[in-house]
Amino acid sequence: MTLEQVNQYIETGYTTLPGFFAASEIAALKREVDRWLAAGLPRDVAVPEDKRNLQLIPLWPHSRLFRAVPFHPKVVAAVSALLGDPVVKILDQMFYKPPGDGMGTDWHTDNAYFKIAEPLRGCAMWIAIDDAHRDNGGLQVVPNGFRREFPHERDPNSDHHIRTRVDQRKAVHCELDAGGVAFFCFGTPHATGANRSERGRAGVGIHFVNVRYANEEMRKRRRWQHVFLTGERASGGEREYGERVSFANELAAA
Repeated sequence: MTLEQVNQYIETGYTTLPGFFAASEIAALKREVDRWLAAGLPRDVAVPEDKRNLQLIPLWPHSRLFRAVPFHPKVVAAVSALLGDPVVKILDQMFYKPPGDGMGTDWHTDNAYFKIAEPLRGCAMWIAIDDAHRDNGGLQVVPNGFRREFPHERDPNSDHHIRTRVDQRKAVHCELDAGGVAFFCFGTPHATGANRSERGRAGVGIHFVNVRYANEEMRKRRRWQHVFLTGERASGGEREYGERVSFANELAAA
């Protein structure tokens, strides 16, 4: 991650890093997603019967490789640069939009769920498992949107999501080939569109926060996982999983 990308995140609430994961890394991650789909693990969170929006949450119990992604040296360096230390990972999830009838996820901010006082001190890393462009409903964000708070309401097109309203003229498309990532802060409005293409599209979101800015509920771990990646309590996974976690080792075994 470059200083320019860090500054873009601080100033606008998001940044993109094409080619963040090597070809061999994203290929292995995609194999895991394909395995989940073949096993029927993701569930459809879409309410309309003619649309599908498949979600799996959390990911780490289903894949040692995905459990290791937050420990990837590039990921640790990136979230440390963006959020400051100590950083914890709190959530991971996968969305899959089937071809043709894949429904997007409506506009929302992550802070409507996480509720931290400084939205820039929490971020999502959105990984393009497949190429994610306008024609298959890739990620969109509203730059500078974190500077205000957006009211949310229940999303009638989902069995549990919430949504907000934004001026979509201000939105930008974060078009990424497979292996690219976008980082956006908890206060940045974002959405994904419908997949009308002939191929399915998967995206993975992993959420991180500087634990010094976590709210009381988050500090008590009542709802969100805490995996320390940096700071004095970081143990390389031993504290949380009882063993050292290595992305390189899991990739070799995948």
